[in-house]
Amino acid sequence: MNNQQIELLSPARDADIGIEAINHGADAVYIGGPGFGARKSADNSVADIARLVNYAHRFHARIFVTLNTILRDDELEPARNMIGQMADAGVDALIIQDMGLLELDLPNIELHASTQCDIRTPEKARFLQDAGFSQLVLARELDLSQIAAIRAATEVPLEFFVHGALCVAYSGQCFISEAHTGRSANRGECNQACRLPYQVLDAAGGVIAHDKHVLSLKDNNQSANMAALVDAGIRSFKIEGRYKDMGYVKNSTAHYRQLLDAILEERTDLSPASSGKSHFLFTPDPDQNFNRAASDYFVQGRREDIGAFDSPKNPGLPVGYISKINPDSVELEATALLNNGDGLCYFDLQNELVGMAINTAERIGDTRWRVVPKDPLSTLRHLRVGTAINRNRDMNWQRLMDKKSAERRIGVSLLLEETFDGLALTLIDEDHCAATVQHAIEKAAPNDVARAEASLREHLSKLGTTIFNLTELHLNLSQPWFVPASALNALRREAVEALEVVRKAALPPLPRKAATLPPVPYPQDTLSYLANVFNQKAHDFYAKHGVKVIEAAFESHEEEGEVSLMITKHCVRYSLSLCPKQTKGVTGVHGTIKAEPLMLMNGSEKLKLVFDCKPCEMHVVGKIKRNVIQQKAREVQTSPITFYQARP
Repeated sequence: MNNQQIELLSPARDADIGIEAINHGADAVYIGGPGFGARKSADNSVADIARLVNYAHRFHARIFVTLNTILRDDELEPARNMIGQMADAGVDALIIQDMGLLELDLPNIELHASTQCDIRTPEKARFLQDAGFSQLVLARELDLSQIAAIRAATEVPLEFFVHGALCVAYSGQCFISEAHTGRSANRGECNQACRLPYQVLDAAGGVIAHDKHVLSLKDNNQSANMAALVDAGIRSFKIEGRYKDMGYVKNSTAHYRQLLDAILEERTDLSPASSGKSHFLFTPDPDQNFNRAASDYFVQGRREDIGAFDSPKNPGLPVGYISKINPDSVELEATALLNNGDGLCYFDLQNELVGMAINTAERIGDTRWRVVPKDPLSTLRHLRVGTAINRNRDMNWQRLMDKKSAERRIGVSLLLEETFDGLALTLIDEDHCAATVQHAIEKAAPNDVARAEASLREHLSKLGTTIFNLTELHLNLSQPWFVPASALNALRREAVEALEVVRKAALPPLPRKAATLPPVPYPQDTLSYLANVFNQKAHDFYAKHGVKVIEAAFESHEEEGEVSLMITKHCVRYSLSLCPKQTKGVTGVHGTIKAEPLMLMNGSEKLKLVFDCKPCEMHVVGKIKRNVIQQKAREVQTSPITFYQARP
């Protein structure tokens, strides 16, 4: 593989967060544009995208815009127009899942295959590379050997999620939200049914688990696997979180920047994908972010403890326990300093997480605190002496994240030389970009040589408000001339501006990768609704690549019977120790539990679990609601909405 650059890819809900991601060490940022970005409340204007691009390009960092929803036929032209606007704004690449876009006349902009493309096999990865994608976002469920196999079959950079919330389904393969509410996850409207509590029933109706969030996973954290992922072939390390706040992005970006920098120091065959070094004014700690506890998912193989079954909320970090309960306050033995406004929590007798926000916290001993909660004590279920208390919001940490917390600078050397009528200042940065500025300046012999040289160095070194950090300063002069400070400052400012212009011109565009001709065949000749074909252009794309049978996307509502509404590597049966490899049966209060079929119940919603043991996958089976079909039919009748339909 020719490209040995390592990329840290951070999320941004808006341009301001994206700018801070760059400051904290991101080599690239992914962000939603004005529409079609798979996050309904994370759209950004063209002007804000352009502002972020201009800032990122100063560091030779890249901006990727997400356009990763599946599109109706009537949305293709608006999407194409938006892509043109993104190209004009200087965006470096688009992250897409709808293959219909490849059939349009698009600007010359790099295309990345979204994780919604469900890239799990070398064959599919190779196909997408040959079809014109320059970077592939692999499925989160892969282990190191599977990643290495895909690396061996491809040449383009491979991208992998290393941190943040985990979607329990193979991305792009979940239709529960669409089936139950008409809100499509593939169109950015997921209702997160996976975070709901469920009753798990066996074949006889016996309750195996009561009100457990059995489809809710812990959060992804690959901190311990970064070097192994590099060795397996990952070159872009992606942090999840386009809905997340500024503090999350600052903290997680800084954390992974430090991990990657440590690897880069040891590996001379690798280099960072952008310029400059970030200096942090805090110690990164991913445990301070909202999280559901950590998991490295399947990277090192199947684990039993990947689920966040008790609560989809943030349980926080242990800080102490209740030592006394007063009429309007509680006393804690605490191992940490508490603050007014902190968020505390605990698990009640039903193992449900209960929040206890602090109104005031008063220290009454070395480790003893009196805390007045914001809510009446009577509303805090099962609070008692001895209850273990966690903190899931630390106001000191939040205040730290609200301040300036990083600086990013590019190393630069300065050379001051004499000219016939003045001075020339040359700046050369760490990327070997150079700019020279000459000024006609009257030079005078100094009264104090040492003082004159010190003055030259002092004024030329003032790079504090720029993106540059002085590494070397050379004076190639016959003598240290006396030069007015105003003249030196003007020379320095103009040279810095000139270098920024040179740097911008030196950043190469990322052109669209040409597809292999003639069109390579798709690995399969039949596609079900799981391929998410929602428009005629997507149909044409697959037909051009040899697919004979192409069904319409689930959102077209042709699959009215029971089908797989979610396909996942997570296995409820395995997590509940009911896998045949673990046991043939478990004896409990309901007698021998029949492990299959299992049912999930949430209110009136009922889903069946089907286990496909050969690939070790679970299918959550159900069908679309009649009222959802009727509502979408009314939308078609009253608007220009069109849906691709596979069947006449």
